[in-house]
Amino acid sequence: MLQRALFPLVVLFLQSSSPHMSQAMKRTIGHRGIDPTGETTYKKTTSSALKDAIQLGITHTVGSLSQKPERDVLLQDFEVVESIFFPCEGSNLTPAHHYGDFRFKTYAPIAFRYFREMFGIRPDDYMYSLCNESLIELSNSGASGSLFYVSSDDEYIIKTVQHKEAEFLQKLLPGYFMNLNQNKRTLLPKFYGLYCVQAGGKNIRIAVMNNLLPSAVRMHLKYDLKGSTYKRRASAKEREKTVPTYKDLDFMQDMPDGLLLEGDKFTAVCKTIHRDCLLLQSFKIMDYSLLVGIHNVDQACQEQASEEAVAGAMDQRRPQGQKSLYSTAIEAIQAETGNMGPLDTEDKTGGIPARNSKGERLLVYIGIIDILQSYRLVKKLEHSWKALVHDGDTVSVHRPSFYAERFQKFMCSTVFRKVSCECRFCLSEHRVSFTVSLCNSALRVFTLLPPVIQSGRPDLLPKTLLPGDAAGNASETAVSSSGNPGFAPSGQPQPPSQDSSRSVEVALNNSLSKDQEHSTPKR
Repeated sequence: MLQRALFPLVVLFLQSSSPHMSQAMKRTIGHRGIDPTGETTYKKTTSSALKDAIQLGITHTVGSLSQKPERDVLLQDFEVVESIFFPCEGSNLTPAHHYGDFRFKTYAPIAFRYFREMFGIRPDDYMYSLCNESLIELSNSGASGSLFYVSSDDEYIIKTVQHKEAEFLQKLLPGYFMNLNQNKRTLLPKFYGLYCVQAGGKNIRIAVMNNLLPSAVRMHLKYDLKGSTYKRRASAKEREKTVPTYKDLDFMQDMPDGLLLEGDKFTAVCKTIHRDCLLLQSFKIMDYSLLVGIHNVDQACQEQASEEAVAGAMDQRRPQGQKSLYSTAIEAIQAETGNMGPLDTEDKTGGIPARNSKGERLLVYIGIIDILQSYRLVKKLEHSWKALVHDGDTVSVHRPSFYAERFQKFMCSTVFRKVSCECRFCLSEHRVSFTVSLCNSALRVFTLLPPVIQSGRPDLLPKTLLPGDAAGNASETAVSSSGNPGFAPSGQPQPPSQDSSRSVEVALNNSLSKDQEHSTPKR
């Protein structure tokens, strides 16, 4: 009955608002827009002014916080909001700047300081990473209308959040911190700070989080996965980007066999996802995604950039070399990094070693994002509306319990798969085929060796070499042909001449080289 009553209202709303929405979307997406000079704006504040205000505010709040004595976090600390005014001409507490006056608010400063200390982030390192150099604006901001910045050392992501999201995060902090204090290894986002810039009569709220995808590592593929299939395919405009963000249906089409993980890493990934989903379900959170970045190690070896150039770029972006604890994907799933061959990139960037169906080596970077969506009335109406026109179980918006179950099932059965013994044999098929051909070549060459007469019995017929005795007798024959008298009894006839042994050695080398050419896979 509720769905029938809402149907005409929703239709009238869409019809009346669609022309205006289409015109507005040409220049703006949400609060993000572009001014006449071509610079990105957020709530009519230019990106350059916003970045400068963020850095000035964080510098002041971290500096003033260091003067306060350390103590345990109290429940009322989560409700504290500190505010400081930044006039353009400066004041006794703030420096002068070239932008308009603004006010900077810091939410729960004591609680966030404790949270940063939990992950080994010192105040001076935190301030240095965010304020030493200009923040880098990410062009691929997505369809949410948010602005994204990354710190110059690639450690932190700064994202603008909506009022409802910031309000929900404030309510979430006590229970969220309690859980992460008990279990620091998680794929959930780690919030290091929540701030607000008041400029031009507008409130711009920002959150500082850990960076999931290191910029120093090229991501050959990137996916935003929810476990749903309704309209879960990247748009044509998204596919035109240099590194598009694909979705669930794209993953199922591109990687029908999923990402192949070894047994311990597969178990660790699924266990971590299950534990995180239980927490999100308890907070009535839904519509979150698993961000998956894939670096193809074998493909990177064939590209023009050499390993030395990549390593140099990584060292240049991390001058101090300090990373937050439990900030990489391999740390989050409680697994040890694996040995993938000559490249040890995963030891530096924390990617999870994996393989695709072709047997190519991969490094996978994962994390759960967009967790600030609670199942409120608006989301319930959205699910009811979409369920009218499509299968309700396939849409992304759903009740938290169902969403968590569907999310886990999709990730641990479609996205990630455990490498069985048969698959492990197939992945190393070229090595096995080379070993088999090597043994066959050796057996064929050993049949060319002259017959061996049993020592001390010249009256008996020559002994025939059996396959099981080939290795031992062949080594004995090879040593005796080199002229070592220790293996040639006095009653045994003279060994074959040097010309004969040379011909056997040439035949062996030729046979082995041919078999190696046939068994080596073409790349």
